[in-house]
Amino acid sequence: MAKDTYKAGFVAIVGRPNVGKSTLLNAFLDFNLSIITPKPQTTRHRILGIHNRNHFQMIFWDTPGLLDPEYKLHEVMMQSAHRAVADSDIILLLIDATRSFTKKNADVLEHLATLKKPLIVAVNKIDAIDKKEALPIIDSLQKMISFSESVPISALKGDNLDTLERVLVKYLPVSPPLYPPDQLTAHPERFFVGEIIREKVFRELRKEIPYSTAVVIDEFRERPGRKDYIKARIVVERDSQKRIVIGKRGGILKTIGKLAREDIESFLGRAVYLDLWVVVRENWRKKETFLKEYGYDT
Repeated sequence: MAKDTYKAGFVAIVGRPNVGKSTLLNAFLDFNLSIITPKPQTTRHRILGIHNRNHFQMIFWDTPGLLDPEYKLHEVMMQSAHRAVADSDIILLLIDATRSFTKKNADVLEHLATLKKPLIVAVNKIDAIDKKEALPIIDSLQKMISFSESVPISALKGDNLDTLERVLVKYLPVSPPLYPPDQLTAHPERFFVGEIIREKVFRELRKEIPYSTAVVIDEFRERPGRKDYIKARIVVERDSQKRIVIGKRGGILKTIGKLAREDIESFLGRAVYLDLWVVVRENWRKKETFLKEYGYDT
Protein backbone atom coordinates (compact mmCIF):
# COMPACT_ATOMS: atom_id res chain seq x y z
CA MET A 1 0.00 0.00 0.00
CA ALA A 2 1.42 3.38 -1.05
CA LYS A 3 2.31 5.74 1.79
CA ASP A 4 0.15 8.52 0.35
CA THR A 5 -3.01 6.37 0.49
CA TYR A 6 -2.54 4.72 3.92
CA LYS A 7 -4.89 6.10 6.57
CA ALA A 8 -4.67 6.23 10.35
CA GLY A 9 -6.62 8.05 13.03
CA PHE A 10 -8.68 7.98 16.22
CA VAL A 11 -12.37 7.12 16.53
CA ALA A 12 -14.25 7.91 19.75
CA ILE A 13 -17.15 5.51 20.42
CA VAL A 14 -19.69 7.46 22.47
CA GLY A 15 -23.25 6.96 23.65
CA ARG A 16 -25.50 6.45 26.65
CA PRO A 17 -24.70 3.61 29.10
CA ASN A 18 -25.27 0.03 27.93
CA VAL A 19 -25.77 0.76 24.22
CA GLY A 20 -23.03 -1.71 23.21
CA LYS A 21 -19.86 0.40 22.91
CA SER A 22 -17.56 -2.21 24.46
CA THR A 23 -19.21 -5.00 22.46
CA LEU A 24 -18.56 -3.03 19.27
CA LEU A 25 -14.89 -2.44 20.12
CA ASN A 26 -14.37 -6.14 20.87
CA ALA A 27 -16.12 -7.11 17.64
CA PHE A 28 -13.86 -4.88 15.53
CA LEU A 29 -10.73 -6.17 17.26
CA ASP A 30 -11.95 -9.79 17.33
CA PHE A 31 -10.65 -9.84 20.89
CA ASN A 32 -12.29 -9.26 24.29
CA LEU A 33 -10.29 -6.18 25.20
CA SER A 34 -13.03 -4.18 26.92
CA ILE A 35 -14.98 -5.83 29.74
CA ILE A 36 -18.68 -6.45 29.20
CA THR A 37 -21.42 -7.15 31.75
CA PRO A 38 -25.23 -6.89 31.63
CA LYS A 39 -25.03 -3.96 34.07
CA PRO A 40 -24.83 -0.39 32.71
CA GLN A 41 -21.87 1.90 33.50
CA THR A 42 -19.38 -0.97 33.50
CA THR A 43 -16.76 1.01 31.54
CA ARG A 44 -15.03 3.62 33.72
CA HIS A 45 -11.90 4.42 31.71
CA ARG A 46 -11.43 5.20 28.05
CA ILE A 47 -10.07 1.99 26.55
CA LEU A 48 -7.76 2.22 23.54
CA GLY A 49 -8.04 -0.55 20.96
CA ILE A 50 -6.08 -0.64 17.68
CA HIS A 51 -7.77 -2.08 14.57
CA ASN A 52 -5.10 -2.83 11.94
CA ARG A 53 -5.63 -3.63 8.27
CA ASN A 54 -3.35 -3.51 5.22
CA HIS A 55 -4.44 -0.02 4.17
CA PHE A 56 -5.48 1.61 7.43
CA GLN A 57 -5.09 1.74 11.20
CA MET A 58 -8.23 2.68 13.13
CA ILE A 59 -7.60 3.51 16.79
CA PHE A 60 -10.76 3.30 18.87
CA TRP A 61 -11.55 4.91 22.19
CA ASP A 62 -14.21 2.93 24.07
CA THR A 63 -15.62 5.53 26.48
CA PRO A 64 -17.76 5.51 29.63
CA GLY A 65 -21.47 5.86 28.93
CA LEU A 66 -22.65 9.48 28.88
CA LEU A 67 -24.66 10.21 32.02
CA ASP A 68 -25.52 12.94 34.53
CA PRO A 69 -22.81 12.76 37.24
CA GLU A 70 -23.97 11.93 40.76
CA TYR A 71 -20.56 11.96 42.46
CA LYS A 72 -16.87 12.63 41.78
CA LEU A 73 -16.21 9.27 40.08
CA HIS A 74 -18.97 10.01 37.54
CA GLU A 75 -17.43 13.43 36.89
CA VAL A 76 -14.06 11.82 36.20
CA MET A 77 -15.69 9.26 33.89
CA MET A 78 -17.37 12.04 31.88
CA GLN A 79 -14.09 13.98 31.67
CA SER A 80 -12.52 10.83 30.24
CA ALA A 81 -15.26 10.53 27.60
CA HIS A 82 -14.94 14.20 26.62
CA ARG A 83 -11.16 13.91 26.32
CA ALA A 84 -11.58 10.94 24.01
CA VAL A 85 -13.88 13.00 21.78
CA ALA A 86 -11.42 15.91 21.81
CA ASP A 87 -8.52 13.61 20.90
CA SER A 88 -10.34 11.87 18.03
CA ASP A 89 -10.61 12.45 14.30
CA ILE A 90 -14.06 10.85 14.03
CA ILE A 91 -16.97 10.59 16.48
CA LEU A 92 -18.96 7.36 16.33
CA LEU A 93 -22.26 7.78 18.17
CA LEU A 94 -23.95 4.53 19.13
CA ILE A 95 -27.74 4.50 19.48
CA ASP A 96 -29.72 1.60 20.97
CA ALA A 97 -32.51 0.63 18.55
CA THR A 98 -34.50 -1.03 21.35
CA ARG A 99 -34.78 2.10 23.51
CA SER A 100 -37.00 5.11 23.03
CA PHE A 101 -35.24 8.30 22.00
CA THR A 102 -35.16 10.63 25.02
CA LYS A 103 -34.26 14.26 25.60
CA LYS A 104 -30.94 13.11 27.09
CA ASN A 105 -30.17 11.47 23.76
CA ALA A 106 -31.06 14.71 22.02
CA ASP A 107 -28.80 16.73 24.33
CA VAL A 108 -25.89 14.44 23.49
CA LEU A 109 -26.55 14.90 19.78
CA GLU A 110 -26.73 18.68 20.07
CA HIS A 111 -23.36 18.80 21.83
CA LEU A 112 -21.67 16.50 19.32
CA ALA A 113 -23.08 18.56 16.45
CA THR A 114 -21.16 21.60 17.67
CA LEU A 115 -17.83 19.81 17.19
CA LYS A 116 -16.25 20.25 13.79
CA LYS A 117 -15.56 16.55 13.25
CA PRO A 118 -17.19 13.84 11.16
CA LEU A 119 -20.10 12.38 13.15
CA ILE A 120 -21.15 8.84 12.24
CA VAL A 121 -24.30 7.39 13.80
CA ALA A 122 -24.52 3.62 14.29
CA VAL A 123 -27.95 2.29 15.26
CA ASN A 124 -27.09 -0.80 17.29
CA LYS A 125 -29.05 -3.94 18.29
CA ILE A 126 -31.02 -4.17 15.05
CA ASP A 127 -31.03 -7.94 15.59
CA ALA A 128 -33.53 -7.29 18.40
CA ILE A 129 -36.08 -5.39 16.26
CA ASP A 130 -37.81 -5.70 12.92
CA LYS A 131 -35.30 -4.46 10.32
CA LYS A 132 -37.94 -2.06 8.97
CA GLU A 133 -37.90 -0.19 12.29
CA ALA A 134 -34.30 0.98 11.80
CA LEU A 135 -35.15 3.45 9.03
CA PRO A 136 -37.65 5.49 11.10
CA ILE A 137 -35.05 5.78 13.86
CA ILE A 138 -32.52 7.19 11.39
CA ASP A 139 -35.16 9.51 9.89
CA SER A 140 -35.97 10.93 13.34
CA LEU A 141 -32.28 11.54 13.98
CA GLN A 142 -31.90 13.40 10.69
CA LYS A 143 -34.65 15.82 11.78
CA MET A 144 -32.76 16.63 14.97
CA ILE A 145 -29.13 16.86 13.92
CA SER A 146 -26.77 16.96 10.98
CA PHE A 147 -24.43 13.96 10.82
CA SER A 148 -22.14 12.61 8.13
CA GLU A 149 -23.58 9.11 7.70
CA SER A 150 -25.58 6.47 9.55
CA VAL A 151 -25.36 2.67 9.60
CA PRO A 152 -27.71 0.14 11.25
CA ILE A 153 -25.67 -2.62 12.93
CA SER A 154 -25.65 -5.43 15.45
CA ALA A 155 -22.37 -5.36 17.35
CA LEU A 156 -23.30 -8.60 19.11
CA LYS A 157 -24.07 -10.53 15.92
CA GLY A 158 -21.52 -8.73 13.73
CA ASP A 159 -24.23 -7.57 11.30
CA ASN A 160 -23.20 -4.75 8.95
CA LEU A 161 -19.87 -4.09 10.68
CA ASP A 162 -18.09 -4.33 7.33
CA THR A 163 -20.26 -1.47 6.08
CA LEU A 164 -19.57 0.58 9.21
CA GLU A 165 -15.85 -0.05 8.79
CA ARG A 166 -15.91 1.19 5.17
CA VAL A 167 -17.77 4.33 6.24
CA LEU A 168 -15.29 5.10 9.02
CA VAL A 169 -12.28 4.53 6.75
CA LYS A 170 -13.62 7.20 4.35
CA TYR A 171 -13.20 9.84 7.07
CA LEU A 172 -9.82 8.74 8.43
CA PRO A 173 -6.99 11.16 7.64
CA VAL A 174 -4.16 10.09 5.36
CA SER A 175 -1.36 9.22 7.74
CA PRO A 176 1.30 6.58 8.40
CA PRO A 177 0.41 4.12 11.17
CA LEU A 178 0.53 5.68 14.63
CA TYR A 179 1.28 2.40 16.40
CA PRO A 180 3.18 -0.75 15.39
CA PRO A 181 0.93 -2.83 13.08
CA ASP A 182 0.89 -5.82 15.44
CA GLN A 183 -0.09 -3.79 18.52
CA LEU A 184 -3.61 -4.21 19.96
CA THR A 185 -3.62 -1.58 22.71
CA ALA A 186 -1.41 0.90 24.54
CA HIS A 187 -2.51 -0.05 28.07
CA PRO A 188 -0.14 -2.13 30.25
CA GLU A 189 -0.98 -5.71 31.26
CA ARG A 190 -1.71 -4.76 34.86
CA PHE A 191 -4.47 -2.39 33.71
CA PHE A 192 -6.34 -5.24 32.03
CA VAL A 193 -5.72 -7.56 34.98
CA GLY A 194 -7.55 -5.03 37.14
CA GLU A 195 -10.35 -4.76 34.59
CA ILE A 196 -10.79 -8.55 34.47
CA ILE A 197 -11.12 -8.70 38.26
CA ARG A 198 -13.61 -5.83 38.20
CA GLU A 199 -15.67 -7.62 35.55
CA LYS A 200 -16.00 -10.65 37.84
CA VAL A 201 -17.09 -8.37 40.69
CA PHE A 202 -19.81 -6.92 38.45
CA ARG A 203 -20.96 -10.37 37.33
CA GLU A 204 -20.96 -12.08 40.74
CA LEU A 205 -22.44 -9.30 42.90
CA ARG A 206 -25.93 -7.87 42.66
CA LYS A 207 -27.64 -4.51 42.80
CA GLU A 208 -25.49 -1.51 43.75
CA ILE A 209 -22.52 -3.31 45.32
CA PRO A 210 -20.38 -3.46 42.12
CA TYR A 211 -20.72 0.29 41.63
CA SER A 212 -19.18 0.85 45.07
CA THR A 213 -16.09 -1.19 44.24
CA ALA A 214 -12.71 -0.41 42.72
CA VAL A 215 -9.85 -2.79 41.94
CA VAL A 216 -6.25 -1.84 42.63
CA ILE A 217 -3.25 -3.92 41.54
CA ASP A 218 -0.68 -3.52 44.32
CA GLU A 219 1.90 -5.98 43.01
CA PHE A 220 2.54 -7.65 39.65
CA ARG A 221 5.69 -9.77 39.51
CA GLU A 222 6.78 -12.05 36.71
CA ARG A 223 8.63 -15.03 38.16
CA PRO A 224 10.51 -17.10 35.54
CA GLY A 225 9.90 -20.79 36.09
CA ARG A 226 7.07 -20.05 38.52
CA LYS A 227 3.62 -18.53 38.42
CA ASP A 228 3.40 -14.74 38.14
CA TYR A 229 2.41 -13.17 41.47
CA ILE A 230 -0.45 -10.67 41.43
CA LYS A 231 -1.70 -8.96 44.58
CA ALA A 232 -4.94 -7.03 44.16
CA ARG A 233 -7.36 -5.12 46.37
CA ILE A 234 -11.11 -4.91 45.93
CA VAL A 235 -12.03 -1.58 47.52
CA VAL A 236 -15.52 -1.02 48.96
CA GLU A 237 -17.11 1.88 50.84
CA ARG A 238 -18.60 0.17 53.93
CA ASP A 239 -17.95 -2.79 56.23
CA SER A 240 -21.32 -4.28 55.27
CA GLN A 241 -20.21 -4.29 51.62
CA LYS A 242 -16.94 -5.98 52.56
CA ARG A 243 -18.86 -8.82 54.20
CA ILE A 244 -21.00 -9.25 51.08
CA VAL A 245 -17.99 -9.31 48.73
CA ILE A 246 -16.21 -11.89 50.88
CA GLY A 247 -19.38 -13.99 51.32
CA LYS A 248 -20.13 -16.83 53.68
CA ARG A 249 -16.85 -18.61 54.53
CA GLY A 250 -15.18 -16.55 51.83
CA GLY A 251 -17.23 -18.22 49.11
CA ILE A 252 -17.95 -15.22 46.89
CA LEU A 253 -14.39 -13.90 47.03
CA LYS A 254 -13.07 -17.37 46.16
CA THR A 255 -15.40 -17.53 43.15
CA ILE A 256 -14.36 -14.05 41.97
CA GLY A 257 -10.71 -15.02 42.39
CA LYS A 258 -11.06 -18.34 40.56
CA LEU A 259 -12.93 -16.85 37.58
CA ALA A 260 -10.59 -13.85 37.40
CA ARG A 261 -7.47 -16.02 37.59
CA GLU A 262 -8.68 -18.21 34.72
CA ASP A 263 -9.33 -15.19 32.48
CA ILE A 264 -6.09 -13.49 33.51
CA GLU A 265 -4.10 -16.61 32.59
CA SER A 266 -5.91 -16.77 29.24
CA PHE A 267 -5.19 -13.07 28.62
CA LEU A 268 -1.50 -13.24 29.63
CA GLY A 269 -0.84 -16.69 28.21
CA ARG A 270 0.87 -17.86 31.41
CA ALA A 271 0.03 -19.14 34.89
CA VAL A 272 -0.57 -16.70 37.76
CA TYR A 273 -1.07 -16.76 41.51
CA LEU A 274 -3.80 -14.24 42.37
CA ASP A 275 -3.73 -12.89 45.92
CA LEU A 276 -7.06 -11.09 46.40
CA TRP A 277 -8.04 -8.87 49.35
CA VAL A 278 -11.03 -6.69 50.28
CA VAL A 279 -10.54 -3.32 52.03
CA VAL A 280 -12.86 -0.50 53.11
CA ARG A 281 -12.30 3.12 52.08
CA GLU A 282 -15.34 5.14 53.09
CA ASN A 283 -16.95 7.15 50.26
CA TRP A 284 -13.94 6.63 47.97
CA ARG A 285 -16.06 7.49 44.90
CA LYS A 286 -16.49 11.05 46.19
CA LYS A 287 -12.87 11.75 47.15
CA GLU A 288 -10.32 12.93 44.62
CA THR A 289 -7.34 11.59 46.59
CA PHE A 290 -8.71 8.04 46.45
CA LEU A 291 -9.67 8.38 42.79
CA LYS A 292 -6.10 9.36 41.90
CA GLU A 293 -4.70 6.50 43.97
CA TYR A 294 -6.98 4.01 42.22
CA GLY A 295 -5.95 5.08 38.73
CA TYR A 296 -8.73 7.48 37.78
CA ASP A 297 -7.24 10.50 36.02
CA THR A 298 -8.81 13.53 37.65
